[in-house]
Amino acid sequence: MSFPRYGQLFLSTAFALAISAPLQAFELNSSDISEGSTMPKAMEFAGFGCSGNNQSPALKWTNPPAGTKSFAITAYDPDAPTGSGWWHWLVTDIPANVTQLKRGAGSKEGKLPVASRSFSNDYGTMEFGGACPPEGDGMHRYQFTIWALGVDKLSVPDNASSALVGYMLNANAIEKTRLTATYHR
Repeated sequence: MSFPRYGQLFLSTAFALAISAPLQAFELNSSDISEGSTMPKAMEFAGFGCSGNNQSPALKWTNPPAGTKSFAITAYDPDAPTGSGWWHWLVTDIPANVTQLKRGAGSKEGKLPVASRSFSNDYGTMEFGGACPPEGDGMHRYQFTIWALGVDKLSVPDNASSALVGYMLNANAIEKTRLTATYHR
């Protein structure tokens, strides 16, 4: 097949752009915490011997995958001396048109998006529970994960355990991305 000279130039340029254009990755960012850095005292729990403000960090996510019908956010400490880690925050059913949460959105006074649901964390509350590693236990990692889900509403009862919520998140995830901050006392 023969193309006029300008047609060949156009096709060559289009092909070069197509193979050099990076794919936009699903990302989670925060103005309050950064990858591998220590969280501020404001994100420390208020209780269990800790005296922080128990504020959830501001979170913003970009480039969700096609087919996303809702989001979920979890915060988890895999280093907690429990044998099973520690769930600090579980929120599901965040509408697909929401792409950020303001600092403190996970507190009692905070504002989570309409239709979203919070589940009990390992402190026994339905809101964000800040970092509170045992004194002298070394550095703990706090994994904030945004889950892009293929369902509008996660099929779990309102009193579901963190293990059941985690199981159903994995079963319905299209993609997830994580931001890990640290904390120690």
